[in-house]
Amino acid sequence: MALRQGKGGLTGRQKAAIVLVALGSELSAKIFSHLEDEQIEELTMEIATMGKIPTSTRDAVLQEFYHSALAREYMAFGGIDYAKNVLEKALGAQKAMEIISKLTVSLKATPFEFVRQATPEQLLSFLEGEHPQTIALVIAHLEPAKAAVLLSALPQELQTEVALRMAIMEGTNPSVVRDVERELERRMSSAGNQETTSAGGIKSLVDILNNVDRATEKAILERLEEESPAIAEEVSKMLFVFEDIILLDDRAVQLVLRDIDQKDLALALKVASDDVKEKMFKNMSERAATMLREDMEFMGPVRLRNVEEAQQRIVATIRRLEEVGEIVVSRGQGDEIVV
Repeated sequence: MALRQGKGGLTGRQKAAIVLVALGSELSAKIFSHLEDEQIEELTMEIATMGKIPTSTRDAVLQEFYHSALAREYMAFGGIDYAKNVLEKALGAQKAMEIISKLTVSLKATPFEFVRQATPEQLLSFLEGEHPQTIALVIAHLEPAKAAVLLSALPQELQTEVALRMAIMEGTNPSVVRDVERELERRMSSAGNQETTSAGGIKSLVDILNNVDRATEKAILERLEEESPAIAEEVSKMLFVFEDIILLDDRAVQLVLRDIDQKDLALALKVASDDVKEKMFKNMSERAATMLREDMEFMGPVRLRNVEEAQQRIVATIRRLEEVGEIVVSRGQGDEIVV
């Protein structure tokens, strides 16, 4: 399934998801660590529902991302004029103006930005009973595709009145906009927001989840289960976790043991199941197994977070070995899982 675009092109969230996929799972996981929970949930859902990305689209988004990042750095260093002059020398006057224009717009607070995350059905339920002028004000700030769906869903007697009010709406007092925005946001927040879902693009999401910390992984999977049980089930089937080591054959375990730090292994096995421990011990020499048991015994109490980080580093090693074709990870009935 290919990436679906509206008439207005890609949304900012779609572009962000494309950049994350292009950067790879490890860098994306690091970026996730700096985002709010809601942002992580939005982006993971976007990645999961993205589908195939044409090479030309990916390259264009990455180029825009790179130029925007440069422009932001220049603006922070010397202001808009400085950034414009530098970009003009590098990219030409027209391209520089396009980038600066987009940035100056995005740096300003956009009214009803939170509304863009809601579905037309949700918006309709919140706008029912509102004055036509209020409905027109909200619809005027939506992207055209979503605005069209919302306008079409209104009762026929209301559609024309709202459309007329939008047509003559040349300017609105900022204080009025803020009041309407604040009230609508309060009502929507109290009821809770839900994200939309479609289908496809699971592997990219799985790659990222295999690199985030356990708490983030758990939170995302729980939200996916609420939003789309089908996608959540597919992600869970593909997701490799530390306990899945028991699915590796002995040769694969031996290759993993060769590439991991023994201190990480001692930490990781601290809370592992007996099956995982036995899988590791039986693929080590008797001397190495004895030393590992002693390390675990004399380690003393450790923070759970440190244990999970050690497990994640071992999982990353398994993923790397799988990617270069040295090992194969399977999950029951001969089905292969790429991690």
